[in-house]
Amino acid sequence: MRMTFRCDPKLADHLARPYPARTALPDWLRAMPAKAHSDIHDRDIRTVKQCPPFVDAMAYGVMIPLPCDIRIEAGRFTWDWDVPEPATSGHPRAPLSFHPIAQFAAAPFANGRSAIKFNSFWTIELEPGWSLFATHPVNRDDLPFRLVSGLVDADRFHDGGINFPAVWTEPDFSGVLERGTPVAQCFAVPREAPELVFEAFDDAHQQAYAKVVADVLAAPNVYRKHFRAKRGRLTR
Repeated sequence: MRMTFRCDPKLADHLARPYPARTALPDWLRAMPAKAHSDIHDRDIRTVKQCPPFVDAMAYGVMIPLPCDIRIEAGRFTWDWDVPEPATSGHPRAPLSFHPIAQFAAAPFANGRSAIKFNSFWTIELEPGWSLFATHPVNRDDLPFRLVSGLVDADRFHDGGINFPAVWTEPDFSGVLERGTPVAQCFAVPREAPELVFEAFDDAHQQAYAKVVADVLAAPNVYRKHFRAKRGRLTR
């Protein structure tokens, strides 16, 4: 699978590039201890830092970065981003725009305020038959916004930017969202719908189920050692 990112030639030397999600695991995860005491168990147990599915989900795909610092004060968003006028007609220059509340007022995530929109400065092209799934950076509730997930047929729609709407979740936030902050996590997904098959366990599957459960209960890291697939490096 190849993901091709393109940008306006005048902005090429000014933009933060999308990057592999595995290179952007947050500091709070890195600082988390591998074990913590559980009063319920009366012993130390492994934390989510030791859970491969939790970490692998955060490390999967590509992050779209914020192109410049954004300062937020009293609900006001400002930036100082000195970049050339894009050479391409209709191309955005501001890092943010917005969606009025009327567009999503009936949605459960509506909070009475307009949604921000992280403008795209990269077009994204995928191989035929693949779509781009964009969602909030996985397990990143530390970010003061919540991205609205979307699916784009980026094998066909790849000559215009894909923008990323988000609901601002911390109205009292005051500070700076730094350049490079992940605003969206993107995966290439096959567009062909899967065939759903339903079966009852036969004897072999019952035995396999019982063995796997017994192995998992008997020792730590069974999934990591025996089932977790090796992940290839994303190339740039």
